[in-house]
Amino acid sequence: MQRNAIETVMGAVVLVVAAVFLFFAYTTTQVQATGGYVVTARFDRVEGLRDGGDVRISGIKVGSILSQTLDPKTYLAVVRMSIQPSIKLPTDSVATIASSGLLGDKYLSIVPGADDETIKPGGVIEHTQPPISLESLIGQFIYGQGGSQPKKDGNGAPK
Repeated sequence: MQRNAIETVMGAVVLVVAAVFLFFAYTTTQVQATGGYVVTARFDRVEGLRDGGDVRISGIKVGSILSQTLDPKTYLAVVRMSIQPSIKLPTDSVATIASSGLLGDKYLSIVPGADDETIKPGGVIEHTQPPISLESLIGQFIYGQGGSQPKKDGNGAPK
């Protein structure tokens, strides 16, 4: 009987610790439904981007990514995002896919333009830049694309 009481107390302690952990995780996360207007952007590649990811301006979260689909006609990735209603994006804004560190999480960064006209709800960000691929940069460095060429003599043979 003594052993059952110890096991019961230990089980209760584990449950209390788990409940405290869940409460802490829930209160410290910044998961919130961002109401706002929907805007789309088209990219050549969206590697590393995920649904629910951040949309940021100057590093400040102003929205979230709703979905990513493939346009069957142009084969471009179409990213739908929700932007806070207080943020009015100029029509010449640029959307880029950035990383929060060398191997960090990817997010959508928007650089606002200077146009007086703003993107309407359901509108499109026309200017986009795909993410920089670390693998292709390393490959270019290793295989020397764009590097110096070996010197050749007048007949085209290497010296």
